[in-house]
Amino acid sequence: MKKFIFQTVPVLHFGEGCLAELPGQIAALRASRPMIVTDRGIVDAGLIAPVEQTLRAAGLEVAIFDSVVADPPEKIVLQAIDTAKAIGVDIVIGLGGGSSLDTAKVVAALAVDGAQPLAEIYGVGALARKGLPTILIPTTSGTGSEVTAISILTTGETTKAGIVSPYLFADVALLDPALTLGLPAAVTAATGIDAMVHAIEAFTGRHAKNPVSDMLAIEALRLLTTNIETACSDGSNIAAREAMLRGSMLAGQAFANSPVGAIHALAYPLGGIYHVPHGLSNALVMPYVMQYNLEAAAPLYAQLADALDVPRGSENSDEARAQQLIDYLEGLAVKVKAPRKLREIGIKQDATSELAEAAMLQTRLLMNNPKELTQADAQRIYDAAW
Repeated sequence: MKKFIFQTVPVLHFGEGCLAELPGQIAALRASRPMIVTDRGIVDAGLIAPVEQTLRAAGLEVAIFDSVVADPPEKIVLQAIDTAKAIGVDIVIGLGGGSSLDTAKVVAALAVDGAQPLAEIYGVGALARKGLPTILIPTTSGTGSEVTAISILTTGETTKAGIVSPYLFADVALLDPALTLGLPAAVTAATGIDAMVHAIEAFTGRHAKNPVSDMLAIEALRLLTTNIETACSDGSNIAAREAMLRGSMLAGQAFANSPVGAIHALAYPLGGIYHVPHGLSNALVMPYVMQYNLEAAAPLYAQLADALDVPRGSENSDEARAQQLIDYLEGLAVKVKAPRKLREIGIKQDATSELAEAAMLQTRLLMNNPKELTQADAQRIYDAAW
């Protein structure tokens, strides 16, 4: 077997009510001046209240930066870094979806004396050292950002770029499914499919595929596919919410060590140019990229179909099983009422060439795809998704 490396967060608390562990974890990290990095939606939904109350009850003064927006632009991240420095915080708490958690990781990395400029840390391994301690608390079951060493920011007007470094791993990930109970059905569906994409692309990655990520990806897909309908139709079902959050976490650990590919590469321009939420972007292009990959990835897709007990047809070849997996996942997306075409979200047909050109900038992701993809291929995929 080829050599591989697997990394994840050192401490992980999971389960209903585990938010109560937050003050103890801050103390264990020898910190006392926390700043919560979040967005106005989290504040308005009342999700920040239990976190703030837990901290204040422990005698901690809490600073709050709540200006994060979807697909966070550099200027927002820089504002958060300046705020953290001015206050003198000694620990950063990320609370929310992927945008808030990704922002929190970068703020923690750079809100220290002598930190590199933000512009210098893009790419793989460019961040030179660890910054402030970080605790990440997800409120969606999709990104897995709480257990990854990746942050995605918007650079310039429309381009998304990644920062990848083991120094971005949180010191503690705290996953309380009670914080996801109020998630609307549409967000539950999109983020759930996003997590499925993480698992699928980790399992089929060209370069860093490994047995630990494979194991996590399969279990993640099992949890996500068997619980997403219940989580969407009965949002107060704590068992379904817990399963979705666990599946998202496992998928995050999988793709943190076996990176994603062309589904994400084609999803990013939808977010960067048209501000389509990331989970929905992945959901929209997923079946079409998988169809494109089928020729190269059929044996792996077939393994996933078997692992998920996808119903069999009359033919049992790898290609047939792979197609059954694609059809099964597409059927789930329809059942949870996720939009299935770009035109349904207002994107015009003549936008596909611009999207394809932008997707080609995602070289870090495209190199992991099981099948090489050209700009012409990308445009054909967008055309099919339109």
